[in-house]
Amino acid sequence: MIGLGLRLALSGGRAAIARLGVIAAAVACGVGMLLVTLAAVNAVNAQNARYAWLETGQTPASHAPAPGGADGDPLWWGLSADTFDGTEIGRVDVAATGANSPVPPGIPRLPGAGEYYASPTLATLLETTPRDELADRYPGRLVGEIGDDALPAPNSLLIVIGHTPAELADSGIAMSVRSIATSAPSDCQGCAIGVGINANGIILVLGVVALAILLPVLVFIGTATRLSAAQREQRFAAMRLVGATPRQISVISAVESSGAAIVGAALGFAVFFAVRDPVAGVPFTGAPFFAADLSLNLADVLTVVIGVPVAAAVAARVALRRVNISPLGVTRRVMPRPPRAWRVLPLVAGIGELTWFFVAGAPATTNGQLWAYFSGFLLIIMGLLLAGPWLTMAGSRLLARRARRPAALIAGRRLADDPRGGFRAISGLVLALFVTSVAVGVITTMVAYTHGSGGGATQAGTLLKTFFTHPSDTVVENQIDALPTGLDDDLAAIPGVRGVAVIHANPAAREGGPGGPDAGPDSLVSCAQLDHTPAIGRCETGASVVGISSFFGNTFGKAPTASEQIWPGSDVTPVTLKALPVRSIVVATDGSTAAIEAVRTTLELAAPDRFAPDTLAALSPSNNRLLTGYRQLANVVILVSLPIAGCSLAVSVIAGLADRRRPFSLLRLTGMPLRTLRRVIALEAAAPLLITAFVSLGVGFLAAHLFLRTQLDESLQPPGVQYYVIVAAGLLASLGVIASTMPLLRRITGPEASRNE
Repeated sequence: MIGLGLRLALSGGRAAIARLGVIAAAVACGVGMLLVTLAAVNAVNAQNARYAWLETGQTPASHAPAPGGADGDPLWWGLSADTFDGTEIGRVDVAATGANSPVPPGIPRLPGAGEYYASPTLATLLETTPRDELADRYPGRLVGEIGDDALPAPNSLLIVIGHTPAELADSGIAMSVRSIATSAPSDCQGCAIGVGINANGIILVLGVVALAILLPVLVFIGTATRLSAAQREQRFAAMRLVGATPRQISVISAVESSGAAIVGAALGFAVFFAVRDPVAGVPFTGAPFFAADLSLNLADVLTVVIGVPVAAAVAARVALRRVNISPLGVTRRVMPRPPRAWRVLPLVAGIGELTWFFVAGAPATTNGQLWAYFSGFLLIIMGLLLAGPWLTMAGSRLLARRARRPAALIAGRRLADDPRGGFRAISGLVLALFVTSVAVGVITTMVAYTHGSGGGATQAGTLLKTFFTHPSDTVVENQIDALPTGLDDDLAAIPGVRGVAVIHANPAAREGGPGGPDAGPDSLVSCAQLDHTPAIGRCETGASVVGISSFFGNTFGKAPTASEQIWPGSDVTPVTLKALPVRSIVVATDGSTAAIEAVRTTLELAAPDRFAPDTLAALSPSNNRLLTGYRQLANVVILVSLPIAGCSLAVSVIAGLADRRRPFSLLRLTGMPLRTLRRVIALEAAAPLLITAFVSLGVGFLAAHLFLRTQLDESLQPPGVQYYVIVAAGLLASLGVIASTMPLLRRITGPEASRNE
């Protein structure tokens, strides 16, 4: 039977070869996407593992033994973050205390005093950037580059600087360690804040994205396998009538489907390797991957190689259930039962579950919230798939009742007779629109409530340096007694600097003055200085000194941005203000990279500690690298899923034309104009597309709103024009796909197609 199945699959001429080719292409697309997803999960883990050495000093229990054993020579170790032109630089200051002090990965030896190792990208920057903008921050000379095995990403900016033990022992920013950490950030407790990523969370997000992309692909595969479905069912029914058993028919069908699936799976691996390098450059985690990170293990390969053909065989078996049960039923073309209204219940249940959590409150634990939202969104997705045919039927009946032309009447009646087939063609697009509307709605709202880019160009060109003292090993105080001598004059002399504001501690707030610490701002600033740093607000009219929040008006929350704040006057005089401890300094520039980086270098040299100065815009949560990555992933979902859904639509329209070539030919012979038939095809595809697309978008935004209200206590903010333009372009492209199939209508509905076969 296997040989017969192969002969039947290949002996149908061009139509059979074309069908197998389309199925193989669909499977290749799906397998390629699946392999990319599996490789991306592996890449996240591989990248996160290379952050492990930066956790040194945070998780001693997970450290590897030093070269000299557990009692090897200690190493002075200080980890801090720096920035250049908006990109983070990881800085590690080290000092060996003996020959057996542990050596970080990526370098052959520890740098001595006056030496440093830099990552390749940072080494290039140091060479090509003026010294006062970058190189002056790092004492010594470059003695080598850090190897790839220590770099989380190809473009990572890392530097390991050597010192004498005495320098770091007195610095207040270093600790003594005996080994280098080996536990990735997502595998340890108490890891360094801001170092690495929580791979588990990223993998969850990638899983959602993969689902959003794979579902349209699966629909595409299912649509492709239904090419020439009517002819194949009739052929199998005829074989049943002449004595073939259900098992034999199943074997023949499985051979046809599995053969195309095997070819498609092989092509899928080719697709994966073709797109691996471009995918590696997409910063899913906020940083790109090395191409080698996107690797496949044996389990991944076996899952695809074995699972795809098996799934194809099972799908073929399910598709033949009508033939096996009643072959005569197929040859007589029995009308399928119309979908019932119960199909809407899962969709209502999913929305109801999210509404319940909105009213009653989300579960207390993270795992509880995860399962609560996952089950709710899964119910909605299933509900959309189940409700789609019923919505299509309802819309088509309305179309038929309101029809004024033959094309609308024929299209409405046919969709009402087979709404499942009409919805199947556009189900992938419906799922893509739902997932992207949820993702874009949530991300847009998060950005809106954190003030987008952090206040625009003014805050992007304003730097903040917060000062810290280290009175003991356990206490870190957010103030210093006085500004380093001459620092304000040095900053003002830098080309491009427009103003310098020194933020002093408010003694009333710190000492529990009238009303306690919450009675007013915790800091003070001179209005003469504040006038030249508008990014952090304005003075009350007539005031010479004002109280100011150390967070500058909840820049990170829902309150107005800092530049909109009007700060209240204070009784402190300008003379008294100068004698108060200093909490921070704010420097306004013209926004040029040269000015910003020169200011940053000056501040770091004057007051070195673990907390480097940064722009107010960069400190905004909306500029978080993971949030940026999620925005990119949402765009990936839109740009990938919509074309795939369009391919499904094209294949479905072509399949429908092929299955109805004889009825259409008879209509043409009876005098129906070709343009009327074209209107019928267009309406049959466009009606369910537009109906379910708007329902999907509406449900997606509703689900996003319920999630935001429950989890973040925020209201959904409408996406920007870009999102609607992309969606409109996707819908127009889908309609263009329908139009592109129209030339086939004349070719396949000629007089010869009207003959009984």
